[in-house]
Formats: sequence, structure tokens, C-alpha cells
Amino acid sequence: MLKLTPILLALLYGIVMYRFSVWRTGRELDARSTELVDARLKALTDRMARALDLKRIPVNIYEIAPVNGLAAPDGRIFITRGFYDKYRAGEVTAEELASVIAHELGHVALGHSRRRMIDFSGQNALRTALGMVLSRLVPGLGVAIANMLTSLLAAKLSRKDEFEADAYASALLLKAGIGIAPQKTLFKKLDALTSGHRPVAAWLMSHPKTELRIKAIEENERRWTV
Repeated sequence: MLKLTPILLALLYGIVMYRFSVWRTGRELDARSTELVDARLKALTDRMARALDLKRIPVNIYEIAPVNGLAAPDGRIFITRGFYDKYRAGEVTAEELASVIAHELGHVALGHSRRRMIDFSGQNALRTALGMVLSRLVPGLGVAIANMLTSLLAAKLSRKDEFEADAYASALLLKAGIGIAPQKTLFKKLDALTSGHRPVAAWLMSHPKTELRIKAIEENERRWTV
């Protein structure tokens, strides 16, 4: 029983962290976001809504500067103020921003947004349990090794989610008559758009390379349009 205690404690820690993370994320988004009101974007989201047999797709603006999209665990879709400002300045088209919304819808539809929150909690639990075990085997290095292993696992899962959400977005954009071109042109702009705001190491670990994402989109397009 004593040998199982660290693992049980880690699992309990993971459950508590999951509950806390969901609560904290929801509170932050509620406090710093409002529903997006934009006629051009609404026309595009309405086309996607019809393709999904939905009445509408509400989108919210999250009042932070970095350029990003977000799918919350409760299914809400967010575009950051920084991204919307790029659109208003003409650096991003309405169709390109719609492709971001389609991508985030993919995360929701495929269960990524909720699973990521669970994964985050599970990773913390796994990191804690591994750290306890490895610290006994490799004193002084156990925690560092546990952090590295869980980070690599999280990055692999995240990259897989991104490819899946890209494919969902492509299918939706085609069905809505918007097309895949805006999705590809946006990816080609990402480096410039996120300059100065992107935590490079974290991004590179958790997101596939842009050229690989474009290649995957084009392969899907060829397969679907034959």
C-alpha cells in the first residue's frame, strides 16, 4: 500500500488540477471576452453553420494581444483581439480568419479542447508520479527527466490534434463553399503575424511545421476532389 501512495496522490492531484484549470480558464475567458460582431465574418460563419446544420456559430473576442484562436473546454470559440486587429488592418482577410474559426471548431468537434484540459491535468499527475519514482532511482535528476518525458508526450499529442483540426477545417470550408485557399495563405503568413508574441520553443514543440501542415491540407484536397 505504501508503494502505491505516491501514485494515488498523483492521481488525486491530477483530478484537482483538472477541476481548477476548467474553473480558472472559464473565469478568465468570461472576464476578458465579448461576442464578436462583424458583418463580413458573420456572413462566412453563417455559411459554415448551414454546412453543419446549425443555427449560428457564435465567436468571441478574447482581449489579449497575441495572434491566436482558442477553443474553450465548454465549446466556445475565441479569436484574440490581436488577431482581429490584424484583420481590421487588412493583414488578414475575412476568409482567412474564417479558416481559423473552422480550425477551432474542429478542436471542439473532435473533443480536443476538453481532452487537452484533461491531458494537462493528467500530465501534471504523471509528471509528479514519475518525478517521485525517478528521484529514487536517479537522485537529483529524476524531476528533470520526468519533466522532459511528459513534455515530449504532450507535444506529440498536440501536433496530432493540430493536423486533425486542420483536416476538419478543410472539409468544412469546402462544404461551405469558402474553399481551402484561405487556409493555406494564412499559414504562409503565420510567422510574420505572430512575430514578437510567440513563445518559440513551446510553439515548435506543440505545433507541426507550417510547410507540413500546408502539405497535409493539399494532400487532403487532392484526395477529396478526385
